[in-house]
Amino acid sequence: MTTHKNIDLKNEIFFITFTCHEWIPLFHITNLYDYFEKWFKHLKTLHADLLGYVIMPNHFHALLFVHNDCSKTINSLISNGKRFLAYEIVKRLKATENLKTLQRLQNGVAENELKKKKLHQVFKPSFDLKICFNRRMVETKLDYIHRNPSSLIDDYTQYPYSSVGFYFREEESTCLKDYKEFI
Repeated sequence: MTTHKNIDLKNEIFFITFTCHEWIPLFHITNLYDYFEKWFKHLKTLHADLLGYVIMPNHFHALLFVHNDCSKTINSLISNGKRFLAYEIVKRLKATENLKTLQRLQNGVAENELKKKKLHQVFKPSFDLKICFNRRMVETKLDYIHRNPSSLIDDYTQYPYSSVGFYFREEESTCLKDYKEFI
């Protein structure tokens, strides 16, 4: 479900998705993949654990567990993350003088947002959210996340911008927690 209302649930696993404006591959164009780690580390300081993710060229999927002592709602966590990433995307587009893409993002700003001095529409408004009610649902979503890049790479278990290495190759991660700790 696309969420336009505030969800104040805690101690839940959320499957979230957000997408770049007009499906533009902004994460790829700006090589933003490594920058996500800064946001992931920030989530941890707010008592939200990342259980799985994939960064596609133009969208992002994740499983997040929001603890009771998290001071933010899932809406705030995601909207602040999108804002954090958007500023960096625009900064990198300007640094590489990618004026065509910047113009597309400027043209995407809605009239009411222009009045609020918004300059670029980097992401589609809002985000998609599902609450994962049980282990099967978590595992289904995690499998979906990990297989998402199948059209980009021969072996999805080798995709570098996802939690697949953590789960399939037992790679260390300072940002990820095993979902089994939360079920």
